[in-house]
Amino acid sequence: MSLSRRGLLAASGALGATAVTAATAGAGPAAADAPPGRGRRVRTGFERLAAEGYAQLAGRRVGVVTNPTGVTADARHIVDVMHADARVDLVAVFGPEHGFRGTAQAGGSEGRYDDPATGLPVYDTYLKSGQPLADVFTASGVDTVVFDIQDVGARFYTYIWTLYDCMVAASLAGKRFVVLDRPNPVTGRTALGPVLDRAFATFVGREPIAQAHGMTVAELARLFNGEFLAKPVPLETVAVSGWRRQDFFDATGLPWVPPSPNMPTPDTALVYSGTCLFEGTNLSEGRGTTRPFELLGAEGIDGRWAEAANALGLPGVRFREAYFAPTFSKFQGKTVGGVQLMVHDRDAFDPVRTGVALLVTARRAWSGFAWRPDNWIDKLTGSARVRTLIDAGATADEVVAAWETDLAAFRAVRRKYLLYR
Repeated sequence: MSLSRRGLLAASGALGATAVTAATAGAGPAAADAPPGRGRRVRTGFERLAAEGYAQLAGRRVGVVTNPTGVTADARHIVDVMHADARVDLVAVFGPEHGFRGTAQAGGSEGRYDDPATGLPVYDTYLKSGQPLADVFTASGVDTVVFDIQDVGARFYTYIWTLYDCMVAASLAGKRFVVLDRPNPVTGRTALGPVLDRAFATFVGREPIAQAHGMTVAELARLFNGEFLAKPVPLETVAVSGWRRQDFFDATGLPWVPPSPNMPTPDTALVYSGTCLFEGTNLSEGRGTTRPFELLGAEGIDGRWAEAANALGLPGVRFREAYFAPTFSKFQGKTVGGVQLMVHDRDAFDPVRTGVALLVTARRAWSGFAWRPDNWIDKLTGSARVRTLIDAGATADEVVAAWETDLAAFRAVRRKYLLYR
């Protein structure tokens, strides 16, 4: 096997976690050190797979788990590209939440259908796991499952649990599993926020990882395989080249395709791991606006919330008093007041601490504040601790301090599975 091939292919190790070479972890000093736009170009896992003639897929019946984000650098969908290439025996597509072509809203999928563009059968994976999902893989006739979806770096973004469920199902069904990596759009510098308590496991958090995990999907797959799967899957990863852990998405040169209808821009992803916590309250998290998760509010809120939030002096962010009328979701068609997050220093900004601080100040500034009756906030934060501390009058710093021990332990585990400098 040549050096370039070793750089492309990380073969599965003794526990099923992928082995990594120096070439896999980066693209060499020249590519890594050159600034964006001056010689450094990020190449996704798919681009590297295709450049090597799809060697990992030779002689295999392939099914792809993907959505609209599975695109090439020139914005063609990888399913369309592989379907047109005789070197790949592509026999099935598997769609996650929102669907393969991305037509469904939050909490929905496209169901089972034949893709009009390619004629390929599309199978629905949403809310399927374990043996039922293994049965879908078996019925599709594939022997290798390929995963290529852009993540946004938050534990409660469901695509990483689609990855996890598909790995478990592939293991049960005796299939190989290949992850085509993409950059974490909000960097992979560190992990932030509370770590999930397994007693609160749901589809927005299956296993104990941090709220902002700071990993790519290939790194997560390695972690899942090495730490959580009872029977590790035969796993291979195809790494990104040219990406560094401190890079935000706009440094990659890659096209941004909204991973879901309410994730329109990388700016949304930047705040999402913190402000998505407002899904667990009776306030709007900005769905139904052009700035979901950047706009937060409710009827009866005035400028006192923005004043209280700005008084905290949170690093990297300011809060604008804002008024908006959501076109759907909470407060549909009603004018509400609240805040808009204005991130001015991405490197200093801590989205999870900011989200908690906004919950604390909202509860104090607005008498109408309430948690969702189903305690959805506990599913999002991974335990009852954040909710109960805020209800007890804790400050944002006191809430953050309560998860530091668990977070430090997760960071130590996470370190073993990182692929990039």
